[in-house]
Amino acid sequence: MTITLNGEKRELTAPQSVRSLLEAAGLAGKPVVVEQNQTALLPREIDSAAVNDGDVIEIVQITAGG
Repeated sequence: MTITLNGEKRELTAPQSVRSLLEAAGLAGKPVVVEQNQTALLPREIDSAAVNDGDVIEIVQITAGG
């Protein structure tokens, strides 16, 4: 399965959830905004959203600064 993650093509060997994609990217438990096919996911949707072939996923980590 091929997806686009933050503008880069990625091959996934098996279907997975958005949550497992975050874990693989080292972002589990960090404040992020996830957009799947140009639709922002609510935090409660991240666990149940499935990654599908051809999906375009954008992950933005939220940081504070001054």
